[in-house]
Amino acid sequence: MIQEKIKITATIAAAKQKVWDYYTQPMHITRWNFAHPSWHCPAATNDMKVGGRYVARMEAKDGSAGFDFDAVYTDIHQGECFTYEFGGRIATVALTETNGITEVTITFDPETENAIELQRSGWQAILNNFKNYTETN
Repeated sequence: MIQEKIKITATIAAAKQKVWDYYTQPMHITRWNFAHPSWHCPAATNDMKVGGRYVARMEAKDGSAGFDFDAVYTDIHQGECFTYEFGGRIATVALTETNGITEVTITFDPETENAIELQRSGWQAILNNFKNYTETN
């Protein structure tokens, strides 16, 4: 059975170029890329080109768990959108700006281990952290 893609969004009070930079530059990724305050993202690399890799280390602050989110870019439209593949799944991140406000839309293939709502809420929590970080820095 093919699952429908999951879609999440956030409206960010910042220009699209700032949103793009904060979303794609490792020095910023490590500041927002976690779903809960008990986790963090101690390292990230991003080779932003088709065939390039994006790797973000996500860990519990107490050291009890962690994993690498490892993806390969399949399509990039600089400053607009990109698509990457991770573990046989696909995600697309798209930015649209209206009057200095940028909407970020992420559409991704669900995995089969966790409930759809848990996946949606986890990715949305990370996107909400991104929104907060971008608007306050």
